[in-house]
Amino acid sequence: MKAGAKVALVTGGNRGIGFETVRQLAEKGLTVLLAARNLEEAEQAAAILEDEGLTTVSPVKLDITNSADRVAVSQLIAHRFGQLDVLVNNAGVATPEGTGTAFDPLTSGASLEEFRLVFETNVFAVLLLTGQLLPLLRKSPGARIVNVSSHLGSLTLHARNDQTVAYTKRYAYNASKAALNLFSIQLAQELEGTNIKVNSIHPGWVKTRLGSDAAPLQLSQGAQTSVKAALLGEDGPTGAFFHLDQTVPW
Repeated sequence: MKAGAKVALVTGGNRGIGFETVRQLAEKGLTVLLAARNLEEAEQAAAILEDEGLTTVSPVKLDITNSADRVAVSQLIAHRFGQLDVLVNNAGVATPEGTGTAFDPLTSGASLEEFRLVFETNVFAVLLLTGQLLPLLRKSPGARIVNVSSHLGSLTLHARNDQTVAYTKRYAYNASKAALNLFSIQLAQELEGTNIKVNSIHPGWVKTRLGSDAAPLQLSQGAQTSVKAALLGEDGPTGAFFHLDQTVPW
């Protein structure tokens, strides 16, 4: 770790937008913990970046839904660095994977099982991990919490039946992102006057496993808003929801 370098933790950092966020933060000189549910996958992803000359990336095992993993990563950060400067809550699920269950795409057909599976990762785990790491974030001279949300969590856009969100009415996922947005708002209000800024970001429609090849944005573009929020200056917003330089309505 370079002297004075900021320390960042990116969840779900082994692929997609999370991986590209790790890359861009490391390119800007940050020490980055690349977190993934599987340590081997984290190590493989970090090795790719090391081959690119990005030697400040360290792989860590972190299943954000696992309490032991959350405690372990907080202890690791405390021992190695003493503080955390950036937390990018990137890990999330759109629909439950590997359950062998077909979920009804209609809002009226949303099941409790689907809600539990999606909210466990997208809301509950984010709340618990952030709470676990908050003491370390408070030790930073200027910490940033970035909650990777989606415009699909915008109640305003859904109420308008805006064309940008009309393509999916997946209730559990959309509701989870709306709940994540409220977490950003209220945590920012709770931390008002401190050294910590909290924001929700919309990465855009990106070519990922979730976004598909039909998406217009490349991974490098999809990570830009997360990186922007992670590196906000003192005059930057808190309790906001944005994509690049554009505000997204709540």
